[in-house]
Amino acid sequence: MRDAFRPNPVQDQADGLRRLFASSRVRYIPVLSNPHVLSSGVLLEGLCAAFAELGLHTLVVDAGEMSPQPTELAQVDLGACVEHLSAHVSYLAARGLPLRHINAHGSAAQFLEVVADAAPFADVVLLHASAAELARMLASREVRPVLLADTDAQSVTHAYAGMKWLSQRAGLMVYSLLMACPPQLRLAERIAQQISSCADGFLGAVLRDWACMDPRQPASAPMAPELRYLARELLMAAPPGAMLEAPADAMPLRPLLRKSRTDAVAAL
Repeated sequence: MRDAFRPNPVQDQADGLRRLFASSRVRYIPVLSNPHVLSSGVLLEGLCAAFAELGLHTLVVDAGEMSPQPTELAQVDLGACVEHLSAHVSYLAARGLPLRHINAHGSAAQFLEVVADAAPFADVVLLHASAAELARMLASREVRPVLLADTDAQSVTHAYAGMKWLSQRAGLMVYSLLMACPPQLRLAERIAQQISSCADGFLGAVLRDWACMDPRQPASAPMAPELRYLARELLMAAPPGAMLEAPADAMPLRPLLRKSRTDAVAAL
């Protein structure tokens, strides 16, 4: 069953992706925040490291429920609030910022343009936010959200609930999953299978792939091949500029009248 989630090894795509990015605009990767995952920061760092392997600069826009509040300077000069953490990673504390750019239709898509202007050096923007805020920014966009989870049942239920919200409010139907646990843990496979089954059976959505990252491993440890593969798949699933070219007033969709069982994913 694991093969259904983890494709066979393929040839290294680094050179092709570098050429692709040489003449393209920023890629946006939405990451659904999960307050029940204590190692969320480590998972975001893992994705940034995978993008850095390709020579890409990543801006983490941290707008999750537990993220830091932006300074007052963000209202007048957002670029001055961007922190450069390394040669390949920058960080923007952005809790509450998307709501400051919401329009009469309930869309916060304009925030993406503001971020692009504030960080023109970024090749990849990780949008780390709740399902509600991502839906306001991403309605009808061609992107693949990343779910975060670990082995705690609450984290799994929260990840599935976020998938349900985004599929019904933003029309996003294909997802990836990144888990904070050892890759060899059999429970991780069961969790991925359960989320995939519920997504298909109750939402009509697809869990395209998944990977694990052990938060206890040192930063110098070799990167898991599954994480490297997932990062490259996310880049290929995010066409450059697609979000900025979509209508800025695209409103979140109405919820679908579909029965679902959010608690089903807790029965592991």
